[in-house]
Amino acid sequence: MADSQPFCVAEERSGHCAVVDGNFLYVWGGYVQVIIFLLVEGLALMLMAADSSGWWLLKAKWLWQFLKSIEDNEVYLPNDEIWTYDIDSGLWTMHLMEGELPTSMSGSCGACINGKLYVFGGYDDKGYSNRLYFVNLRTRDGTYVWEKITSFEGQPPTPRDKLSCWVYKDRLIYFGGYGCRRHNELQDCFDVHDASWEEQIFWGWHNDVHVFDTKTQNWFQPEIKQTRMNDLHYLNLDTWTWSGRIPVNGENPKHRSWHTLTPIADDKLFLFGGLSADNIPLSDGWIYNVITNGWKQLIHLPKTRPRLWHTACLGKENEIMVFGGSKDDLLSLDTGHCNDLLIFQTQPYSLLRSCLDCIGKNAIILESQISLLPPKLLQQVLKKITFWTAANHREEQRAQKEETENKYQWIISN
Repeated sequence: MADSQPFCVAEERSGHCAVVDGNFLYVWGGYVQVIIFLLVEGLALMLMAADSSGWWLLKAKWLWQFLKSIEDNEVYLPNDEIWTYDIDSGLWTMHLMEGELPTSMSGSCGACINGKLYVFGGYDDKGYSNRLYFVNLRTRDGTYVWEKITSFEGQPPTPRDKLSCWVYKDRLIYFGGYGCRRHNELQDCFDVHDASWEEQIFWGWHNDVHVFDTKTQNWFQPEIKQTRMNDLHYLNLDTWTWSGRIPVNGENPKHRSWHTLTPIADDKLFLFGGLSADNIPLSDGWIYNVITNGWKQLIHLPKTRPRLWHTACLGKENEIMVFGGSKDDLLSLDTGHCNDLLIFQTQPYSLLRSCLDCIGKNAIILESQISLLPPKLLQQVLKKITFWTAANHREEQRAQKEETENKYQWIISN
């Protein structure tokens, strides 16, 4: 079953999974903070309309002070929904899922191998998870069925969330993550962040590596041959050896966490966003060149669209698609979850793509000529027209939302 309401968009979220397979971006899971903003803003505007004496402002402030004392609610997105974004037409569609559903979680790690989305770990109301699920994305009848992997050899990682994953030779290679361990489980690969001495439970960050072979259904933990350090590193996936700190030539990006680092070529990585060392959400983008061992900042990115705990996937024309995440410091103000899709070019588009975009943006002017195109080309043009119609519609909605938020901020600051 699919929700194909025109120009609908996946809900705001952070800590979700996103992968690209073929012509589609897939988004699952994550969480959002249910806030009282809409209630306050709506009631304040009603008070303003009903009372022209100026008392509406005082009433709205009383209302805000009362509702501000109500604790925000953290809500996990439905576990039986997966959203698809058609890269050509720009349309979102929600599909219901079946089978052995994972629990609704945030901080899970998603990766795609041969058209199958694998989801490991995460955090829900009951704590951290170390379960592994997969779903076939290349379904012929539009049915997405989850399967839990229970028949495996070896020992999976301890329960955790916020970990990283690479795909190499049909293997899922997991690194790090945040979780908890008891006193007798503490090892060198666990950096303690917090503790409950009464219960002998410790919370912190892992720096171990675990591998799941999707062909043999086997978990194993390679023996890492060098201690992990800070800053920029690489791990040789054949020898399982860490490089140690890599001295980089030239300027470096700011220190950060909650960012994404996405391969865009065999020798290039794209860094975007995150939270700086002084807790400022970042909107900068950098490309690291493995051959020259240097960073280059992309100066054309918008400075007003910061993101952290988002996802970043590589499209079919080397564009980076950033979805979800937060525009605020999650550690102090967990209200800025986003659902707009940011698309960044890392190389010039092909001549065909540029022409299709030009026609799509100027469809009204070219209306009489479009119908004369050959059928195969016409289908591509119609998809691009839909793409830019949807993009313009969402941009208008975003502008309206920003205007409403500005009114809201003015109300609570006066």
